[in-house]
Amino acid sequence: MANREWGNQTVKEFLLLGFGNLPEGQTLLFLLFLVIYLVTMGGNILIVLLVVADRHLHTPMYFFLGNLSCLETCYSSTLLPRLLASLLTGDRTISVEGCIIQLYCFACLLATECGLLAVMSYDRYLAVCQPLHYVALMNGRFSLQLAVGSWLSGFIASTNTACWMSQVTFCGPNKIDHFFCDLTPLLKLSCSDTRLMALVIFLISMIFILPPFLLTLTSYLCIISTILRIPSSTGRQKAFSTCSSHLIVVTMFYGTLMVVYMIPDVAELQDLNKVFSVFYTILTPLANPLIYSLRNTEVKEALKKALKKIVTFIES
Repeated sequence: MANREWGNQTVKEFLLLGFGNLPEGQTLLFLLFLVIYLVTMGGNILIVLLVVADRHLHTPMYFFLGNLSCLETCYSSTLLPRLLASLLTGDRTISVEGCIIQLYCFACLLATECGLLAVMSYDRYLAVCQPLHYVALMNGRFSLQLAVGSWLSGFIASTNTACWMSQVTFCGPNKIDHFFCDLTPLLKLSCSDTRLMALVIFLISMIFILPPFLLTLTSYLCIISTILRIPSSTGRQKAFSTCSSHLIVVTMFYGTLMVVYMIPDVAELQDLNKVFSVFYTILTPLANPLIYSLRNTEVKEALKKALKKIVTFIES
């Protein structure tokens, strides 16, 4: 399996160890991740449909939310179907090219999500800190440009990484102690000199991920500062309610992401790394529609109207 020739590579397949250290829990894990996947897909697709169908949600904030929900459906579909198949069949192998494709899609969507979260935080900054200029600044054309820019930045950032990885030689071992093809474990399995590539990828990450994070952080520092200066408690509560859902999502995403990449890369902490990776790759896409639908009055109203229309249609 591992020593057949493929192009300039000795290794033809990788073995994703995933959660193989819990053999007695494979069925339970399969059912758990299946439910998570179905709820994630259903919730995010529902938000996209509501944003498209309800004219009251045709605003920049919900346009960006629709983009984020669309991204989360792609994000989950990049990782979970492969994980579910391995849990169901016990086959944890993945081809080298398949692994690089998964890495490419994952990196593209990760960078895009950083961009979209930054754009959404900037939108909330304008709404809270510059309310009189919001309509003029955040118009439809500018919103579209920001969304397209987020998707393009993710594509550009990950294309370079995938091209580099496609030229790398793998000659064994072929075991990846993770549930998906992440960059760090792949580089560790390479027989090539990857120091220059690692440096270039690090610089690309700093260019495409650090600025969105700093923009998000700065936006919320300004938002919190503005809210604290509002004299009435009712005014503070109303202002905070416009961005609380997004702030929860941002905290979950960046919090677990930073923990994953700050954990020392040692065998003793590998299981902890996988647990936190589950949070930002699997649970955050699940939480997004739940947080926005449960905490957002306009989304709840749009959902109620949609359900009433469905019931009326069925009765008629």
